[in-house]
Amino acid sequence: MVEPSSRVTIRDVAARAGVSVATVSKVINQRYGVAAGTHARVQAVIDDLGYEASLVAQSLRNHRTNVIGILVADLEPFSTELLKGVADAIRGSGFELVVYSAGGHAGDHVGWERRYLSRLSGTLIDGAVLVTPTVVDVNYGAPIVAIDPHTGQSGLPTIDSDNLRGGQLATEHLLGLGHRRIAMLTGRPDLQSAQLREEGYRQALQAAGVPASEDLILLGDYDPQVAIERARQLLSTPGPPTAVFAANDMSAIATMQAAAELGLRVPDDLSVVGFDNIPESALATPSLTTINQPIRQMGEHSIHLLLQLIRGETPEVTHITLATDLVIRQTTSAPPPRS
Repeated sequence: MVEPSSRVTIRDVAARAGVSVATVSKVINQRYGVAAGTHARVQAVIDDLGYEASLVAQSLRNHRTNVIGILVADLEPFSTELLKGVADAIRGSGFELVVYSAGGHAGDHVGWERRYLSRLSGTLIDGAVLVTPTVVDVNYGAPIVAIDPHTGQSGLPTIDSDNLRGGQLATEHLLGLGHRRIAMLTGRPDLQSAQLREEGYRQALQAAGVPASEDLILLGDYDPQVAIERARQLLSTPGPPTAVFAANDMSAIATMQAAAELGLRVPDDLSVVGFDNIPESALATPSLTTINQPIRQMGEHSIHLLLQLIRGETPEVTHITLATDLVIRQTTSAPPPRS
């Protein structure tokens, strides 16, 4: 009898079914040479015991596990939405998925990807998707695709979105409504995507002949706790902005919270635009005007690209940039009349 707490082995299956280990192995690997009745009996025992072949053993035997790794520094709204796209793409592919997260403990440590890959390397996964990796000179010995790497496109296949255009679209929307004192809560300074969003903001202001006021550009760091403090700072100064473009949706929602604390109405007293279009943006009160970054599609494209590489195919394109677009909801309107 197999103890409930112990791991079921191939020998346990063989003993229960009254056959050899070799016969069980043939059933597991769909090989010929097993009578139909025996095959059915062994499969019934496998199902009853809940036996699963060890990934390590499978890798040593076949040099493949049919498992893909997704490595993230933390599970937050962006990576969670991205995983939905990954799950859509991997369905029906014959591959399984393992998600490895540091739970936020990676912090600002450069090179966390190398440490994570070293834990998974060799026998567990056939390839990996790195989400916002800090470095791209990763030598794993298996295919790797990077999503939104800190330093932008590199030698690794990469997936990102048009962050520069997104920053322009957000700012142009506010300018078109008549705003001139437009503040920005920037993203993480180490991420090229955040730098491009700020550059898009600056370019749109310049094209409209509106000087960028450095006192209206503060670090939001993609962190709601940081963003709410910076928003309070912006909105409490003499001559506050009439609009805020936040580099991600969570910072924009934090800005709305800060405005409410100060008795400001959104959008009557303050317009707010975010970036990402995560589900929380539509659920906010009022619903958030934002730049749609096709996060789920980024996840889908990363898997399609990685599977091509794992299968030894040569992708037509190894650097994919997806378009961003403006989603207008309820947090933007014309600026309040001057008193």
